[in-house]
Amino acid sequence: MSTNTPPTTRALDLTAALLTAGVALYIALVAFGNITDFGTNQAFVQHVLAMDTTFKEDDLMWRAITNKGLQNTAYVLIIVWETLAALVLIYATWLWARRDHARARSLSVYGLLMLLLLFGAGFIAIGGEWFSMWQSKTWNGLDAALRVFVFAGITLLVVLLSDNRRTDATT
Repeated sequence: MSTNTPPTTRALDLTAALLTAGVALYIALVAFGNITDFGTNQAFVQHVLAMDTTFKEDDLMWRAITNKGLQNTAYVLIIVWETLAALVLIYATWLWARRDHARARSLSVYGLLMLLLLFGAGFIAIGGEWFSMWQSKTWNGLDAALRVFVFAGITLLVVLLSDNRRTDATT
């Protein structure tokens, strides 16, 4: 970055880098926890998919997935997706630290989008609505999913705002 870079641009780049690092750390810890303590969240996924703690409405229960193989496959795919997102964001953080802002920004966007899809489409939409997770007092992960969605979403906005390739009419 040249010394002619406006302070606002430098501050936004630093903010984008630090927020990307924070999300990378968070999702890396989530993936690590799911790998090393496989059974805890495996039970969560199994109960959500089985819909065994939701209202027992016949109009909804046909959606339940009770096959353990399918439940475990879904859980492993979640862990793989989280791990890949963590690796992308860790690499993006490294690129931010090297001041390779264009590549860092691009990879940050991809990694953050991966999390928005997982927690927005996966947990909030599919888990929360299709499998009626919101009905469960015990296996309701909507608050946690929303926290990750907001954290990743705010970070994505800052990353996109930090794009200093925009031209300013006053320059």
